Amino acid sequence: MKEIGLGLLGFGMVGAGVVRGLQANGELIGSRLGVRPVLRRIADLDIESDRGVTVDPAILTTDANALIDDPAVEVVIELVGGTGIAKAFVLRALAQGKPVVTANKALLADHGAEIFALAREKQTDIYFGASVGGGIPIIRALREGLLANRIQSIRGILNGTCNYILTEMERAGVPFNTCLADAQALGFAEAEPSLDIDGFDTAHKAVLLASLAYGGTVAMESVYVEGIRNLSSLDIGYARDLGYKVKLLAVIRSDDGAVEIRVHPSLVPAKSMLGSVHGVFNAVLVNGDLTGDTLYYGRGAGADPTASTVLGDVADVVRNLASAAAHRIPAIPDSGDVIRIRPMQDVTTRYYLRLSLKDEPGVLGAITAILGKHRISLSSALQKDEPENSYVPVVFVTHEAREAEVDAALQEIAALDCVACAPVRLRIEG
Repeated sequence: MKEIGLGLLGFGMVGAGVVRGLQANGELIGSRLGVRPVLRRIADLDIESDRGVTVDPAILTTDANALIDDPAVEVVIELVGGTGIAKAFVLRALAQGKPVVTANKALLADHGAEIFALAREKQTDIYFGASVGGGIPIIRALREGLLANRIQSIRGILNGTCNYILTEMERAGVPFNTCLADAQALGFAEAEPSLDIDGFDTAHKAVLLASLAYGGTVAMESVYVEGIRNLSSLDIGYARDLGYKVKLLAVIRSDDGAVEIRVHPSLVPAKSMLGSVHGVFNAVLVNGDLTGDTLYYGRGAGADPTASTVLGDVADVVRNLASAAAHRIPAIPDSGDVIRIRPMQDVTTRYYLRLSLKDEPGVLGAITAILGKHRISLSSALQKDEPENSYVPVVFVTHEAREAEVDAALQEIAALDCVACAPVRLRIEG
């Protein structure tokens, strides 16, 4: 059977999972492809530590460039991470016409335009299925399965760390910091968790999904990003009382020729598909004009699920090489149009508003008058009889309103003497 040589850059958790998967299922993959992918070299700064897999020491090296330049390496797998040296490695491989498989969402979100352009120029492949959703084949679905659809919207729970924290905050009614510490102790959160809890990991993934859905690259600066660091278990409890769960969502929506791309905590109906996703699991809900809703669900991280998607991409690249069909599917479709991003201030959605109001006559009237002045109508209101220093929490659910109008109304409300602290605003999806 013909063999295709692989070179692996990065021998960490996912890299070890890729090696383990090849050792366990390499023959199976070869029998299905008619050509066998074979690991020729592995490069990492640390080639001494035990990864739980046994490899021939002769294929280990600390010289990544030598691996890329090796004629026996026909496909480069980049699992180094980051946007510095990983970018140099990817560009070096593509410049030689070697296809690249990567799981590096930050690299592609920040430098995708340059990387995809070089792949087009060299008529070679770059596959990145594991960059979004770990073991969930959402990239493949958008690149191939849903190709005949105009994508109306994508809503995704794309970070398992955040979903675990929010699930535990609701389940146990405990504060954010306590749940974060638990997630770190269990290995679900990094020691420095900012990338996850401040929403930027999700935003990187949203950029890639939007690029695939609408054809073209999207600048990270155009994405509205808000994390979960300041969420209160009080609001999660009130949301539950109203029939909602709170999730960190990536929301991508096309309407009237413009595309919204935003990441923020959102209320979703508790009995909806996204409302049923708990713990470290991820899910992506895609609405196409022909398919309607389709849901992609599974483990969004972890060595084996992510390695599964990496190896699925390797299989596609190997098939392309064996068939002399490189660049069969462009990394990002080129629609020929510029993606017009809708500014966050022009977004229209429903809102959850929590105010701490002085418990005296006329206060609610003053609040509703301000909301009405800014064309914000109310769907429901919930007042909890839990006065604290003569102030009570009042929750409003609005009908659809424009973000700029909500901002203006909340600024005006916050300045009132009858309001104890800054209003809380969460958006509602679904």
